[in-house]
Amino acid sequence: PDAARIVKDAYGNVLADGDIVAMIKDLKLGGTSQVLKVGTKSKPIRLVEGDHEISCRMDGLAIALKACFVKKVAS
Repeated sequence: PDAARIVKDAYGNVLADGDIVAMIKDLKLGGTSQVLKVGTKSKPIRLVEGDHEISCRMDGLAIALKACFVKKVAS
């Protein structure tokens, strides 16, 4: 992976593997009727390549998120 790549959350905080993030807005999951509510916290995240920079589990679902929809939570 490209070590120079820096992923930042909606507030400009740098994210790293293992960080915990929380939703900053309700987000409807494509292809389902489920909604991730604002404030929903993730399990430790993994940064991945592609347009969805974050791979994590929320509410028992494995999902890919764009960093602009989350904020870093003090871990």
